[in-house]
Amino acid sequence: MPAQTEKEMKEFTKEDVAKHNTEDSLWVIIDGVVYDLTRFADFHPGGLSVLLDVAGQDATQEFYGLHRQSVLTRLGPKYEVGRIKGVKSKITMQKAGDISKVPFAEPSAWQGFYSPYYNESHFKFRSAVRTFMEEVVGPDAASNEDSGTAADAEIFAKLGDFGLLACRMGPGPHLKGRTLPGGVKPEEFDYFHEMIAHEETAGLGFPGYQDSIGTGMVIGLPPVLHFAKKELKAKIVPEVLSGKKRICLAITEACAGSDVAGLKTTAKKTADGKHYIVSGTKKWITNGTACDYFATAVRTGDGPGGISMLLIERGDGLETKPIKTSYSAAAGTAYITFENVKVPVENLLGKEGGGFQVIMFNFNHERWFIVAGVTRGMRLVVEESFKWAQQRLVFGKPLIEQPVIRAKLAHMVSEVEAVHNWLENITYQMTKMDYIEASTKLGGPIALMKLRCTRVATHISDEACQIFGGRAITKSGMGRVVEGFQRTFKFAAILGGSEEIMADLGIRQAMRVYPRDAKL
Repeated sequence: MPAQTEKEMKEFTKEDVAKHNTEDSLWVIIDGVVYDLTRFADFHPGGLSVLLDVAGQDATQEFYGLHRQSVLTRLGPKYEVGRIKGVKSKITMQKAGDISKVPFAEPSAWQGFYSPYYNESHFKFRSAVRTFMEEVVGPDAASNEDSGTAADAEIFAKLGDFGLLACRMGPGPHLKGRTLPGGVKPEEFDYFHEMIAHEETAGLGFPGYQDSIGTGMVIGLPPVLHFAKKELKAKIVPEVLSGKKRICLAITEACAGSDVAGLKTTAKKTADGKHYIVSGTKKWITNGTACDYFATAVRTGDGPGGISMLLIERGDGLETKPIKTSYSAAAGTAYITFENVKVPVENLLGKEGGGFQVIMFNFNHERWFIVAGVTRGMRLVVEESFKWAQQRLVFGKPLIEQPVIRAKLAHMVSEVEAVHNWLENITYQMTKMDYIEASTKLGGPIALMKLRCTRVATHISDEACQIFGGRAITKSGMGRVVEGFQRTFKFAAILGGSEEIMADLGIRQAMRVYPRDAKL
């Protein structure tokens, strides 16, 4: 029931409302609630004539055919004057933290199905994180996405205090002593909790802005967590997980993407051996424009064995410039220039010449994290498409009455469910395997899962665009979520390893364990 009906309001009959059908007195009914739009008419984006067409009438169908429910939530209380006597509201008004009842909009365990993967802590965790994201992070998401503004220091501090930044780094000693969302204890936190944290971040539905709240950290902090010297780790990790400082991963260059061995940024030791002097560039670095620290791949020698990783702090000689991409500028995608940047040798991550191993250490986790986010985005698109097909009228009946639309939804649902089930299976293996076993067994499957995920995302985008029509290419209104997805899903097919690289890696890994005696 709408929140606005909870207060005591005057009751009207439909005949009472019908008298207010002019520009000077313009009332409408939406789901049993009466709104006086006389003062709003001049501000209505669609113009006065659209309102006059429904003045004095029940405009529920017309409203939901043109507007998202959030419009009613935001503006409704200001213009409501009463409700229709004896009529109860039929439409559920969404509240922060709600689990969707739309079929397939949530993982099956959240829609009444049994699952071997989750316990009560996972349900409490998702509820707490979703509520936080919608109440604390969500309000500024739309405006910041449009303006290209990254999440500010206040939001990061709240993310840190809530424990979400730490949760997105997965299970580990960094959680010790922390208060986690939903009352989850650090010792019971597992990769399914982390997966949920990534899903709920992606559930905002604003791709660029949601990337600004920690994507760089998810891939940039692990080299520090696992390879930094004790003193450096003790300084950097608390700063980042509290939200006071931001970090990103800086590997890709204009001429070195998947071919990491081709990078040209150099790090040369000073004569006294106390510093590295770093010179070069990095490109397409997520969150780079707003970061304080950069986990950076550099060349300290020749060949593949000449790559090292350094933690570089923003300072003299380091400059970041925004790169215009299909994403909102809120993501902070950066071009980075290093001009004789002085870096203490203590900031070496791992061993000199061991950078490739540091880079590879987190690749499986990065790809798994990408799949978790994209899959949540796809579910959101499926939910939006299902809702739209139910409420959009064409040729006098709901769009979903068209067999071709039902066929599109069927393919969308079946493909998303398949990817998510694969993701859950991989996540379960992660909870059981140590790093060595996971590195040996999961590299190939994760690569193939990412390939399948981004191929499915392509199809989901195509089908959703056809269901929404022109609204799917409009940044605001009913098609906002679909427009954002179709404009940005391709990032996942490139970042963390392109589809072609993922396909080849998956099969090459399988070939390594192929039984020599297997014949047709």
